Amino acid sequence: MNADRNRCGFEPEGEYVELAVEVFAMLADATRIRIILALRDAELPVNQLAETVNKSQAAVSQHLAKLRLARIVTTRRDGTRVFYRLANEHARQLVSDAIFQAQHALEGVPAHHRSPLTHTVSDQDGIDRA
Repeated sequence: MNADRNRCGFEPEGEYVELAVEVFAMLADATRIRIILALRDAELPVNQLAETVNKSQAAVSQHLAKLRLARIVTTRRDGTRVFYRLANEHARQLVSDAIFQAQHALEGVPAHHRSPLTHTVSDQDGIDRA
């Protein structure tokens, strides 16, 4: 069991700790989080991403360049258009987990911990019965 932890770099002194810090630093920007959320289920061109995150194309392009350098997003060219997508599922999961953690800070029992039945009842009358 410890062999798996060592192989994956989960030790406090592991070689990936500093790189993980860089990943968190890269994600410490609201626009980049919004871009990752926009790309979680689709690949999009810069102009559509700019509309989605309500930023200029130039600003989104700069953020995308940083995300590309960090290997968080990749591109695909189709003629003159460049489409961006997440490089793997881990950025999506990191952002999802960060949002879930934020929900814990604001809600007693966040929606992601409620059963579908409890969530439906709560939504109907505004009373949290969880």
